[in-house]
Amino acid sequence: MREPSRRMLPMIIGVTAATTLAADVAVLLAHGSSASPGAQPQTQIAGRFVAASGNSALTPAAVAPLGKRLTPHVLVAAPGTLPASTVEKIRRIKGVRGVEVVDAVQAVVAGKRVGLLGVDPSTFRNYTPKPTAQSDALWRNIAAGDVAVSFTMGSDGGLQLGSSVPIGGRERQSQVRVGAYATMGIADVDAVVSHDVARALGVPSGNALLISAPKVDPDKLIKYLRAKVLPKQAKAVEVDPEIDYPSTGRLPEARGQVMTARQVRTVIEAARSRLGWPYVWGGESEAEGGYDCSGLMQYAFARAGIRLPRVAADQARAGWVIPFEKAQPGDMLIWANDPTAPGYISHIALYIGNGKMIAAPRRGTVVQVQDVYFRNFKGAVRVNPRRAASIAY
Repeated sequence: MREPSRRMLPMIIGVTAATTLAADVAVLLAHGSSASPGAQPQTQIAGRFVAASGNSALTPAAVAPLGKRLTPHVLVAAPGTLPASTVEKIRRIKGVRGVEVVDAVQAVVAGKRVGLLGVDPSTFRNYTPKPTAQSDALWRNIAAGDVAVSFTMGSDGGLQLGSSVPIGGRERQSQVRVGAYATMGIADVDAVVSHDVARALGVPSGNALLISAPKVDPDKLIKYLRAKVLPKQAKAVEVDPEIDYPSTGRLPEARGQVMTARQVRTVIEAARSRLGWPYVWGGESEAEGGYDCSGLMQYAFARAGIRLPRVAADQARAGWVIPFEKAQPGDMLIWANDPTAPGYISHIALYIGNGKMIAAPRRGTVVQVQDVYFRNFKGAVRVNPRRAASIAY
């Protein structure tokens, strides 16, 4: 059985933010969910969500056409700029198909700390999910100075396409338009801007890399990078660890690998205690006034002494994914509802039996009991407390 790598993305880019944010330079503040006066109308293009770009001064040639798409397998990040010699060494490693240099930081977006990347729209698009990669308008908007936010942050976080949002620290701010809803397929990364915008914010230049190596074991590549290539303070993590779909009869029953009956009761009771609380994107406690879907799961399982990672895409890896027909109370249920990143787990709920679940559905709703539905449904997660703890952060 393949154990997933410990998810360290917030830690990786948080190292950078700790220094930069302390200097009040690279803070992203996106307040005000309503469109500002003069905001451009919304446009939906072939299932993708992009603000109209009629006011952009860029020519169509400002962003290169989509090239060969590459799947990112490993993310590397450091507190400061990675040396060019290090980047070149990685490019020459056998099995590496591509290396994309990006700027990475944790930023406060709409009052929530999320991952932000500064990118070259012409080349980074090749490393994103197909619907996102194919939208020329989306990348032109980013190149023109817009910010693209993840689909869930935009729709459930209340950031309207075309609205202007203040970006900056306490001493300086600028208005930046929300130019697209576009999930990049990297857990914890909810905002993307151009290199120029990132540098104007004070984000460290070129402090992170996306590595595509389709025929190389990610764990072995990460160990090699740490031992032979990366500077001391640089870290590496697998971008999208595989979800474990076990064969029939393979689920263990040993203590510590599945929840006890008492833990199951505690999780369900904890989730029930939140019924009626508002959906709040990024919410995970009473202090934030509500919960989002994964925040509710993290809260409920924590009451039973089980540590879950923060986002739904990672929570789906906290155990074994099984068919709904085998689901039991206390299992989590997962969906891939994000039209900008098909297959990416973007919603999660708690199964309580008899076809019912407790969920925090979306903005404008409250934590509630629902009938289980199967559109975009990907399975039930039988939580393994040991594995959950190993990938939690």
